[in-house]
Amino acid sequence: MADPLLHLEDVTVQFSGVVAVDNLRMVVGAGEIVALIGPNGAGKTTVFNCITGVYEPTNGQVSFSGEIIARNYPRGRAKVRYFGQNMGKYTNAVRLTPDRITERGIARTFQNIRLFGELTVLENVLIAKHMHAKHNVFSATFRLSAHEERRMHEESLALLEQQNLAHLRDSIASSLPYGLQRRLEVARALATNPTLLLLDEPAAGMNPIESADLTEYLRKIAKMYSLTVLLIEHHMQVVMDISERIYVLDHGVLIAHGSPTEIQKDPEVIRAYLGEDLARRA
Repeated sequence: MADPLLHLEDVTVQFSGVVAVDNLRMVVGAGEIVALIGPNGAGKTTVFNCITGVYEPTNGQVSFSGEIIARNYPRGRAKVRYFGQNMGKYTNAVRLTPDRITERGIARTFQNIRLFGELTVLENVLIAKHMHAKHNVFSATFRLSAHEERRMHEESLALLEQQNLAHLRDSIASSLPYGLQRRLEVARALATNPTLLLLDEPAAGMNPIESADLTEYLRKIAKMYSLTVLLIEHHMQVVMDISERIYVLDHGVLIAHGSPTEIQKDPEVIRAYLGEDLARRA
């Protein structure tokens, strides 16, 4: 495995009395494409929310590029009700907000597409570009940032050209077909200049031909933008075709980790998730 880019150590997320993620340890190396799979309710999106700062872990820590971006431990009432492990291992809580985490190079898409539906394709990308804008309230108020606005506009158009969306730049986002909305959401994530791209079920709602196209598209952008990719996906053909390594969750617990070949033969994974027929077809 390449040098670790993302490292989850003993991450536990507990909501009241329910442990959604239980003592998860996961490493994603720089340049890898890694999948996180499991049945519905396994805790996969909760993991994404911890990585991106939407949730804070109840216990454990998340590191990115050698920097701790989230760390927590049970305190107060949560300490009394904590059902997880390693209670005394972590101290000095750290929590970066989602915008600060995005600035450091983590971008994501969502299972349910979250575009600005009434804005144009170009405007959706421009909004993401503003994450790294080099102006402030003063310069914006007195229109001293025209050069910066022009730079972001040109970069956004170039990105749309690379993603074969430039001809749709003035189209309203919600008017696009489903597959193009998915691609626009990825383009918007790319506009933040990420190092790590988190994809939450990118093949949801796609037919086999569209899913095969998506696999090639993800390989292409990973290479073009030197990305590390972590994806949640239920479409097993996509997972097996594109992933270098796979982590499998079941009820918040990591039950397997390995190559696609190892995962599709793992008895515990077959029992909990794949099923005999799926495992044979994968």
